[in-house]
Amino acid sequence: MSSPILGEFFGTMILILMGDGVVAGVLLKKSKAEGSGWMVITAGWAFAVMCGVFTAIAIGSSDAHLNPAVTLGFAVRTGNFAKFAPYLAAQMLGAFVGAILVWVHYYPHWRETPDARLKLACFCNTPAIRNYASNMVSEIIATFVLVFVVGAIFSREVSSTGLAAGLAPYLVGSLVWGVGLSLGGPTGYAINPARDFAPRVAHAVLPIPGKGSSDWAYASVAIVGPLIGGALAGLAMRWFNF
Repeated sequence: MSSPILGEFFGTMILILMGDGVVAGVLLKKSKAEGSGWMVITAGWAFAVMCGVFTAIAIGSSDAHLNPAVTLGFAVRTGNFAKFAPYLAAQMLGAFVGAILVWVHYYPHWRETPDARLKLACFCNTPAIRNYASNMVSEIIATFVLVFVVGAIFSREVSSTGLAAGLAPYLVGSLVWGVGLSLGGPTGYAINPARDFAPRVAHAVLPIPGKGSSDWAYASVAIVGPLIGGALAGLAMRWFNF
C-alpha cells in the first residue's frame, strides 16, 4: 500500500529518528558517539534527510517534502494549497513517532544524563544566544535558502541539464548539510516546523527522567520562522519562474 500521505508520514518519521538520533548519540552520556561534535550532527542530519526523501518517494510521495515550510513554499509558488493541510498532518505525526523511537532507542541514556538542556536538545531546538528577533531572522534566512535551493534543484533548467534519476535526494541531503554548517550556528537550524514542534510535544509527554522544561517560549521561533522563510522562498521561485 502506498500513498502521498503515507510517504510523508514515514519519510518524516525516518528523518526525525535519524536526525534526532544523531543528536542524542552525540549529547547523551555513555553513548559511544558522545562528544563527537557539530560535524557529526550536521552530517547525520544530512543523511537523515536523504534517507527520509528516499523513503517518502518509495512509499508514494513524489513530493517528499517532509517539512511544512517546504510544502508551504511550493504551495505559494504554484498557488495550489490543497496539499498543505494533509501533508502537515502527516509530517507532524511522523515527526512525533520518530521522536518517540529516539526515546526508546536511547532509553538507558536519559537517566545517565544529568543536564536537562542536553535532553531537550535531542528533541528540538534551542538558540546559542537567546534573542528572539535575531533567532527569528536566522530561521527565516536558513529556511529561505533551503526551500529556494530545493526549488532550484528540481527546476526545469537544472533538469534539462540531464540530472541523473535518483540523484536529487543526495543533492537535497547535501543542501541540508551545507545549511547546517553555514547557517546552523545561531539556532541549531530548525528550518522545519514539524522537526521542532512534534518532537517538543514528545519531550513534554514522555517520562524522561529529569527532563526539565520543554521551553515552549522558544517554540514559536522554530515554527513561525521557517514558515515565513518557506513562503518567501515560494514567492521568489514564482518571481524567477522555477
